[in-house]
Amino acid sequence: MTAKLIDGVALSKQLRGEVAQRAAALRARGITPGLAVILVGDNPASQVYVRNKVKACEDSGLHSVLEKYDASMTEAQLLARIDALNNDPSIHGILVQLPLPAHIDAHKVIEAISPAKDVDGFHVASAGALMVGQPGFWPCTPYGCMKMLESIHYDLKGKHAVVIGRSNIVGKPMALMLLGQNATVTICHSATRDLKTMTLQADVIVAAVGKRNVLTADMVKPGAVVIDVGMNRNDEGKLCGDVDFDGVKQVAGWITPVPGGVGPMTITMLLVNTLEAAERAAG
Repeated sequence: MTAKLIDGVALSKQLRGEVAQRAAALRARGITPGLAVILVGDNPASQVYVRNKVKACEDSGLHSVLEKYDASMTEAQLLARIDALNNDPSIHGILVQLPLPAHIDAHKVIEAISPAKDVDGFHVASAGALMVGQPGFWPCTPYGCMKMLESIHYDLKGKHAVVIGRSNIVGKPMALMLLGQNATVTICHSATRDLKTMTLQADVIVAAVGKRNVLTADMVKPGAVVIDVGMNRNDEGKLCGDVDFDGVKQVAGWITPVPGGVGPMTITMLLVNTLEAAERAAG
């Protein structure tokens, strides 16, 4: 068996086309969906991420503002800037690129963003809405994973899903989203005693720990769906995920590649959330 690929690039393109259409409908009503991206400091990876986010917005007909600040910016100054953006009707989504400099409390910053503009889905109110099944903003990476499962018409009801990783950004919200679709969910992490026993029972595996080859072919049930959220470098310096792709694709039924899988979906779901925020604001 060779697994079928879930192509994140192709799916992203389709979803961004839908975003562009909905954005055009809003612009016809005199509303341009707006995203403010704040970057504090000069982390090279963060600079690439924010540049890609801003470009994706512009390509889809959204208005985007990139605000860059020196690493010496104080927490109070950043909080004041967020407060101003919360009260700016032309901005529907606010994203503060992480990590922040050490002297700034990231949790305090995220909580300062209005839940109505929390398009990253990191606010406690967004997490709470996800947990109780109320409307809110879902974190972009796990949201993208759900869209990928949807794209292959995979029915999660009654299936066993194993999530490897328990971060607030991917692992925990991923588990809640899968649970929301009536999957039976197991969360595994660094203290899990026998990861292989868990993954061999899984119909769906989401690997999200940021560690190469955390999932190998002998750990996967034939025909399982494998979603690789990891972003690492191999010995040759090439991008790779958390999954031993070449081995696992011989066993799995479906698999996401790295690059070209979950990565493009993350930014796409940010656009979807920003558009949704603008539509809600427009009534």
